Amino acid sequence: MATVSHQEVGYEDVAGSGWLTFAASMLGLVGILSVIDGIVALSKARFYVAGATYVFSDLRTWGWITLILGIVCILAAGGVLAGSQWARWFGMFAAGLNLIAQFGFVQAYPFWTLIIIAIDILVIYALAVYGGRRTT
Repeated sequence: MATVSHQEVGYEDVAGSGWLTFAASMLGLVGILSVIDGIVALSKARFYVAGATYVFSDLRTWGWITLILGIVCILAAGGVLAGSQWARWFGMFAAGLNLIAQFGFVQAYPFWTLIIIAIDILVIYALAVYGGRRTT
């Protein structure tokens, strides 16, 4: 049975490369779900909790913020999948911004927002745990 070295796989740390794949997948998922949340908030506000009050502005404003951050998360996921080191840091930043924005959106759809926040925390953890650089 042949063994594969770390260099042949393309990463210095084979165990950490799985975290990158997980983080990119989850970041892409969070991005897609945030884009859907933003579009729904902009087009069909009756879907969300009626009579919710927001600390900052209204549901349409949070819809735009969520939509834009969803696009940013999708772009960060693509960068992480491409193996870029700066995209790892950009992904942590994008997930952190999305996490903060979801706290503002929690009045509209509480349970769903808590799920997105949990995924954002997992993404930040997964991107922070991996410390190796891609060698190819």
